[in-house]
Amino acid sequence: MTYTARQLLAYGLFGLPLALVALPVYVMVPQLYAINLGMPLATVGAVLLAARVLDAFIDPLLGRWIDRAPHGRGHAGFVLLALPPLLAGFVALFHPPGLSGNALIGWFGASLVMVYLGYSIATIAHNSWGASLTQRRGERARLTAVREGCALAGVVLAAILPTLGGLTALSVAFAVLLLATAGLLWQRAPRAVLAVEQTAALADADTHWLAPLAGRRFRWLFAVFAMNGIAAAIPATLFLFFASDRLQLPQHASTFLLLYFGAAALTLPLWSRIAARIGEARAWLGAMLLGVVAFAWTAALGAGDMLPFALVCVATGATLGADLALPPALLAGVIGDAGHAGGREGSYFGLWSWMTKMNLALAAGIALPLLEWLDYVPGAAEPAGLVALTVAYALLPCVLKAGAALLLWKAPLRDV
Repeated sequence: MTYTARQLLAYGLFGLPLALVALPVYVMVPQLYAINLGMPLATVGAVLLAARVLDAFIDPLLGRWIDRAPHGRGHAGFVLLALPPLLAGFVALFHPPGLSGNALIGWFGASLVMVYLGYSIATIAHNSWGASLTQRRGERARLTAVREGCALAGVVLAAILPTLGGLTALSVAFAVLLLATAGLLWQRAPRAVLAVEQTAALADADTHWLAPLAGRRFRWLFAVFAMNGIAAAIPATLFLFFASDRLQLPQHASTFLLLYFGAAALTLPLWSRIAARIGEARAWLGAMLLGVVAFAWTAALGAGDMLPFALVCVATGATLGADLALPPALLAGVIGDAGHAGGREGSYFGLWSWMTKMNLALAAGIALPLLEWLDYVPGAAEPAGLVALTVAYALLPCVLKAGAALLLWKAPLRDV
């Protein structure tokens, strides 16, 4: 089935407020709690690691729960269920009361768990909803491109709003957009046209949280997604530190983010068309190789290199569009190829979400303490610490992304 642009937008716009959660939580929180609130860097990393690991390990169970829920509830019902903890946790995380010591650590951990729970339910339900709508190669890439394009708009807003109005403006915008797009999603987004009997049969089948791993193609895709995700999570976690201490351009951090995500948004339609012509796997492989070539130049940059880093942001942002739109489109194809479309998407996307968060957990829980151990101190300009920061931010992700490209080249995914 081919959906109209209005139908796709009604579905995809909910990705915008979800992105307003993702960027601040994964990029701004480490600096907020380590620098603004004075929490030790190793403690911030440990709390993020613990919260993200806990959150990650409930995602497969949430996916299984979504699959096994009564047919009448549907994905939309789970999206609405996610709204209260998501909104309350976000506000608590970015507006802590005047606490210090263990009380601040406790508040930090509890608010993280709450926002992660709401975000997980909403994201798994929303992504599963999209995967259930179509199995046509060109159409599934088009659908994910619309959703990820809306998410990128949310990322741009998340980059702009704190600069213009602080965290208060960000929180107000998040609340308004979350409720408005959830209402549009509920009222106007398309539903998959599947027989109730088909959906019920799939839901009643084996839905152990590890069941999707029985599929060979899913295992390959899962491995590629994991390695590529770690390659992206490390620089995402360290971006503000790199911009502030290595480049000494903290005032331009929002500009760099706008260039990066703006380039991704502009190239999403291009990657969608390329995928429709040559397939998602081949298009994604090309984007990975381009990303390695573009990002490797970051290692040579130093203080004041604003224009070169801006060019790197544009070039790597252009490949980000493929990273966002093509893997979930490939996953939808894998689900359909396995005969599980229409009732098992939650189990697949539960594991998918688990791996996404494990990538981020490893990036925060390992990279931050390791940098501290290697004598990197945020806000300082010690040569040894800056070398460690550069290697972690610029070179290690390139090695990991090249490994992901090699896996994808060998994977049996070109005919999905």
